[in-house]
Amino acid sequence: MKKIRRVITIGLMLGLASMTTLAGKPADLGQEAGKRAERQTGREVSAQKARTEQEAIDALRETRAALVALDKGDKEAALDALAKATGKLELLVSRHPELGLIPVDIAIGEVDLVATEKAVKKAIDEAEHALDDGEVQKARHILAALASELVIRTTSIPLATYPQAIKDISPLIDAGKIDQARDALVAALNTLVVTEEIVPLPVLRASILLQDAEALAEREARSDEEQKLLEAQLDAARAQIRYAELLGYGREDEYEPIYEQIEQIRKKVEHKKHGKGFFDRIREAIKALGEHSQPAEGGAS
Repeated sequence: MKKIRRVITIGLMLGLASMTTLAGKPADLGQEAGKRAERQTGREVSAQKARTEQEAIDALRETRAALVALDKGDKEAALDALAKATGKLELLVSRHPELGLIPVDIAIGEVDLVATEKAVKKAIDEAEHALDDGEVQKARHILAALASELVIRTTSIPLATYPQAIKDISPLIDAGKIDQARDALVAALNTLVVTEEIVPLPVLRASILLQDAEALAEREARSDEEQKLLEAQLDAARAQIRYAELLGYGREDEYEPIYEQIEQIRKKVEHKKHGKGFFDRIREAIKALGEHSQPAEGGAS
C-alpha cells in the first residue's frame, strides 16, 4: 500500500505545542484519537486492497509492459504482453458482467495541518485578499494547505471500454503501425479512473472520542477518574469539531446543532448519571459532516 504522509505547517505562528497549551488534556486525547484514526483507516484500506483482484493488477501490468516493449521496438514482447492482458481482462468481464469499474490500486495520501485558530483565520483572510486582487494561484496555494484529511485514491479499470481498447491494439502492431499502436496504448491507460474519498481527520478523531465517551456514559458506576475522562473526551471532541469547522469541512449550518448536542450530552452525564442513546443524534450528524466533505463532481479540473 502506498502511503504518503505530509504534515504541513504554514509559517504563521503554527505548532502543535500552541494547540496543546490552548486545549490542555483534550489536545492529548485528540492526538491519541488521531493515531487510532490512522490505524483504523489503514486497516480498512488494507482490507480493501487485499480484495483487489490479481487479474486486474496483472492486466494493468501487462499493458504497461507492452508499452515498454513498443518503446524498445520489441513487437513480439508487446504482442505477448497484450495477449496476456486481454486474457486477464476477458476473465474479469465474464466474472463481473455487472461492474463498470474494477479497482486495481488503492493508495492513501495524508495532509495534516497543525495550526492555531488564529493562524487558520489569518491564512483564510490572506487567500480572500489574494482573490480580491486577482491572484488566483496565490490563493490556491494558501487554501491547499488548509486541510487535515486522509485522501483514499482508488484507481480502477473501466470494464466497458478498456478490454476492447487493448484487444484492438494487436492488429495495429501486426500491420506495422507501431506509432498508432503506441498512441492507442497510451490512450487506453489514460482511461483509468481515479476516484478520491476525503476523510476529514478532525471529524474522524471526534467520532472516535465520542465512541469512547459513549462507552463511559453507559457505565452505571463510574469512578471520579472515569467521570473526568468522560468530560475531557467531550471537550476534546468539541475541539476537533471546531477545527473541522475552521477548515471548512461539511456545511456551515451543520455545526451549531453538533455543539448543542455535545452540551446536552454533558448535562445528561453530569454527576455520574448514565444511560443509553445519548449519542444517537450526534453520531448521525458527525457522519453527515464526512459525507458533505467529498470533492464536488463536475468541477474544474
